[in-house]
Amino acid sequence: MHYLKQLSVFFFLLIGIQTSFSQLGFSHEIGAIVGPVQFRSDFGVRNDEGTNYGNSGFGIGIIHYINFAYRADCNCYSTDTYFNDHFKLRSEISYNKTKLDHHGKWAEGTKVDAARLRGHTGEANNFDIGMQLEYFPLSIRDFQGFSYRFAPFISFGIHYTSYNPKAYTNFMDPSTGIVDGNINNASNFWSAWEPGSIDPAPGSTWSLVSSVGVRYKLTKLSDLMLDLRLQYYGSDWIDGLNHQLESNKYNDWLIWLNFGYIYYLD
Repeated sequence: MHYLKQLSVFFFLLIGIQTSFSQLGFSHEIGAIVGPVQFRSDFGVRNDEGTNYGNSGFGIGIIHYINFAYRADCNCYSTDTYFNDHFKLRSEISYNKTKLDHHGKWAEGTKVDAARLRGHTGEANNFDIGMQLEYFPLSIRDFQGFSYRFAPFISFGIHYTSYNPKAYTNFMDPSTGIVDGNINNASNFWSAWEPGSIDPAPGSTWSLVSSVGVRYKLTKLSDLMLDLRLQYYGSDWIDGLNHQLESNKYNDWLIWLNFGYIYYLD
C-alpha cells in the first residue's frame, strides 16, 4: 500500500504537469507501445549471449505527447521557435515482465553449485510511470506536413518504478534427495553468496530512461514508431537478487525494443 500511495502521488503530479501544458493550448497525441525486453540483472553472466537472450520478456505501455508545434485551441501552428519545432514531451505508463534463469558457464556441469544455479529462477515485474523529453533533429512541422515520412528522435527522462520480483528454487540436495523449495534456505543457492542475497520483496525506485527511435508518418493523424530504450534502475533489487560478489558491479537495467502506434487527438 505504501508503494501504491507513492505511485498515486507521482501519477497525479504527472497529470498536473500535463494539464498545465494543455491550458497553454498545445495539441495532444496518444498511443500504445509493445515489444521484447532484455533484462540485464544478477542472473547469469554479464555480456553472455545466452544470458541476454535467455532472460528476455515483454513490455507494454500507454503513451501521451504534448506537441509544442501545433495548437489545439486554434488548429494552427504555434510560435515558430526552435524548441516548439524540435521537442515533444512524452508521458508514459508501462509494464514489463521477464522470467529469469541462470545461463552461462557457472550454471553448466555437474558441480553442486552449478545445480543450485540451474534450480534458481526468478521473475521481474515492473510498473513504470514517468516522463521523457524527445528531441527531433528534423522539423516537426515539416514532418506533419508530409515533407518526409521518417522522423528520427532521441529522448531522455526519469521514471518512477514499482517493482515486485519473484524468486523460486527447485534445487535437490544430493545428500538427502530432498527439494524443499525454501528461498530462505541459503544452502539452496550459490555457496559464495552471503545470506540475504535473495529477497523478492516489492519496492520502488527511480530510473533513468534514454532512447533512440524513429517515427513513420502513416496518415495525417497517425504515426508508427520504433523505439530502442535503455533503462537503468536506482536499485539492484529489481530481480530479487543482490549478491555482493565482485562481479556485481551495476544495478539492474534493461533494453526494450518497442513498436508503437500514435494518434493525433487535436
